[in-house]
Amino acid sequence: MKRADLTEKILDIKREKGWTWAYICGEIGGMSEVLVIGALLGQHKLVKPLAAKAAKLFGLTEMEERMLNEVPYRGTGTSMPPTDPLIYRFYEMVLVNGPAWKALIEEEFGDGIMSAIDFDLKMERLPNEKGDRVKMTMSGKFLPFKYYDNEQGIPAYGFKE
Repeated sequence: MKRADLTEKILDIKREKGWTWAYICGEIGGMSEVLVIGALLGQHKLVKPLAAKAAKLFGLTEMEERMLNEVPYRGTGTSMPPTDPLIYRFYEMVLVNGPAWKALIEEEFGDGIMSAIDFDLKMERLPNEKGDRVKMTMSGKFLPFKYYDNEQGIPAYGFKE
């Protein structure tokens, strides 16, 4: 079985049972719903206790449970540029605003990146009379660029000078 087949099996069971992602995440618990859903969709792994809960919930085999605990090949399944309108809008936000985000982060923190591994994401629904709004809050650890083989008093890392 390939990981994509397990994802399809999980989605089929979700549809058949009429479950919501909120229900599924409530049953599995243990970490962010984004990570739980991402794992069930094949983009993250579930730690063993959560893989066991998911396997029990979905009636999966032992092999499928183990597969949920494997580190996946992330990013598969989405063409570039993305064709799904919602995913494309996130891509568009990065293309249009990315240079400004980069400039602001570098000015505040120095030469480096915001981690997508040591990272938190929260999603909220904000009621609005003109139409509800989606609020996404991202928080990632700043990882400074390392200046290896540095000498002559050059700092080892690209923190703001």
